[in-house]
Amino acid sequence: EVEYEAYKYGIPLKTRHNEVAPNQFELAPIYGETNLAVDQNLLIMILMEKIATKHHFKLLLHEKPFAGINGSGKHCNWSLATNTGIGLFTPGKKPTENLMFVTFLVNTLMAVYKHNALLKASIMSAQNTHRLGANEAPPAIISIFLGSQISAILDRIEESSQDDEITVEELTKMKLGIAHIPEVFIDNTDRNRTSPFAFTGNRFEFRAVGSSANCSASMTALNVAVANQLINFKNEIDQKTKAGMKKEEAIFDTIRLYIKECKPIRFDGNGYSDEWKEEAKKRGLDCETSVPLIYDAYTSDQSVKMFERLGVLNERELHARNEVMWETYTKKIQIEARVLGDLSMNHIIPVATQYQSMLLDNLFKMRAVFEEQKARNLSKEDAVLIEKIASHISTIETNVNAMVDARKVANKIDDARQKAIAYHDTVAPFFDIIRYHVDKLELIVDNQMWPLPKYRELLFIS
Repeated sequence: EVEYEAYKYGIPLKTRHNEVAPNQFELAPIYGETNLAVDQNLLIMILMEKIATKHHFKLLLHEKPFAGINGSGKHCNWSLATNTGIGLFTPGKKPTENLMFVTFLVNTLMAVYKHNALLKASIMSAQNTHRLGANEAPPAIISIFLGSQISAILDRIEESSQDDEITVEELTKMKLGIAHIPEVFIDNTDRNRTSPFAFTGNRFEFRAVGSSANCSASMTALNVAVANQLINFKNEIDQKTKAGMKKEEAIFDTIRLYIKECKPIRFDGNGYSDEWKEEAKKRGLDCETSVPLIYDAYTSDQSVKMFERLGVLNERELHARNEVMWETYTKKIQIEARVLGDLSMNHIIPVATQYQSMLLDNLFKMRAVFEEQKARNLSKEDAVLIEKIASHISTIETNVNAMVDARKVANKIDDARQKAIAYHDTVAPFFDIIRYHVDKLELIVDNQMWPLPKYRELLFIS
């Protein structure tokens, strides 16, 4: 029905199938120009919500509604083409086409390398931070997966000189016909599932965008970064040709320098490993984990100059957008904290206390019927449960009260950025602690008494 209704909006869908998590599905419209594709994506989100409500379902666009299983995101397949439809990331049969392919590929690597912090800021949110870094979602460190074959070609270019004749003998290949550039062939290996920005044949797949996000933010950041880089590339070529260098030599020399400079952004390994986090720091990539601080990339000197240079946004507009993002982050964490506190104090603890009282009543009755030693042996499991429940309740109460106090302190802060930082640093850390002890009580308390749907019921029981 979603597909049928989408066609009425003029949105052709190419893919729809089950995904890994229970009741999780993938839906992919056919590609189009960025502005149109983003609009269609937003229309589909509205359409899915309406159809779900019509059939008494609930549509979840949250990036990580359930811990421990796959979250939801958007894979923005991004490519470049001329105004006549020629793909710039597609190797061709003519030497000029393949030189063009390598040129735009390397310039994209440079753009992502220089502005990896900005690209991360464009996809980050209070919800998406839960998704990134596990269960097939990319990590919160921007890197590019090219595959072993294309990586090897770029390495050969980097190591070569202008006088080298470079060839690569492979069965599947596309000859460039230029002495300075090796043969390029399609990498048939599957994309790295842990890469946030993977080259997949004739396009890049930006996999870190969240499922509830408006894709325009990430696409704007990416397009601006690449456009700015291409302007820089053009200026460098012009300078070298004016100095007497042939155009082909100037392009090759510049590409070779770019490949060397942006090499830190290339990573084909396991993005989930602790080793990669340490390696990424050594490479100078942005490894910030605080969402409010990640947003600072939008208002860095580098970003402001780039956006203003291209006439996309001025400094005041960038700061205004950051104010909105900081406030949105604060509101989401604030709401989650209030709901978590209410559920814990007014729903979970009363039921846990009631079940604990039942166990205590049973324990005393056992002692009334049997002699003390026998009663103690028969009710020792109840005694253990009573102690566990008391411990979990005490920890929940302590942390909820501390969370409320931290929220009160944060609410007194007027500056939007500092307030968001306070919520991230002093309020959000209580969530996992409280959640852990509530989950433990869920496994102890009588199933009939538990006031909320249990985790297994939400996921697997209709």
